[in-house]
Amino acid sequence: MNDFEQCRENFLEYLLKEKNYSRDTIDGYGSDLKEFGEFLRDFLSLGEEGKIEIEKIDRKAIRAWLNQLYQGLTPVSIERHLASVRSFFDYLVKQEIVGFNPAKLVRTPKKEKRLPKVLSVDEVIALIEAPSAEDPLGIRDRAILELFYAAGIRVSELRGLNLLDIDLTERMIKVLGKGKRERVVPINEISVEKLKAWLEVRGKMLKSVLDSDAQDAVFLSSKGTRITKMGIENLLRKYLDRIGLTRKATPHTLRHSFATHLLESGMDLRTIQELLGHRSLSTTQKYTQVGNKELMEAYDNAHPRAKN
Repeated sequence: MNDFEQCRENFLEYLLKEKNYSRDTIDGYGSDLKEFGEFLRDFLSLGEEGKIEIEKIDRKAIRAWLNQLYQGLTPVSIERHLASVRSFFDYLVKQEIVGFNPAKLVRTPKKEKRLPKVLSVDEVIALIEAPSAEDPLGIRDRAILELFYAAGIRVSELRGLNLLDIDLTERMIKVLGKGKRERVVPINEISVEKLKAWLEVRGKMLKSVLDSDAQDAVFLSSKGTRITKMGIENLLRKYLDRIGLTRKATPHTLRHSFATHLLESGMDLRTIQELLGHRSLSTTQKYTQVGNKELMEAYDNAHPRAKN
């Protein structure tokens, strides 16, 4: 009998050591599979302590789980959960624990195509100017927000930045993206200025640090450890509230805004692709849809025959 929980742990270890996935990505797989395991115990009438046999997980069980997820999740979230289970079974097939992947027999839920949410230039400027320059945390937060908009990096890339990754003289940063792919991204003078201001006060948080990882980290929490994803998301929400912006925005919204504003200013799509670290140009092309939407709105507002 192959135990689901043991296979799950082995799979996550495989993602870390063999696939070099980031900790955030591995945590996402782990969370999805944990939810799946909790469902299976009820579905297979095993109780909380019952062991789940991999061989008993079939297409019917996976479909029943997805039907339950439909009660509270969006199609995008359901697709991600299904992708986690598919990857898990791909691993089991590769390890010859099972003979086929039952998740591949389950249809992916249809999802509506949504354009990336973006902030206007004025909204971004108001946001990044919201932190106070009177205390180290405010100086840190300003540097973080400036860097998000200057470089268009992901939240995992920002929190993973080390001191050796930034070259303020050349105005360049080196980031570690998806799949452990490195890329070098230019930043602007304002971002350099705010980073320098942060580095001057960073030592005040470092004095009591015991975590060696924090010695290398560019951005620290108030406790002196490397800043977390949740910490970054919380500070963003704080400043969104401060400027009175009620629309939902995340660190990824700043990434989308960075790309959209560059496209609107005339930068070519290939250059934006390189800056964002997208493998495929088709991933970057969604920003042209945002631009086309703005163009259509401007046309409808201006053209005499477009008005009702």
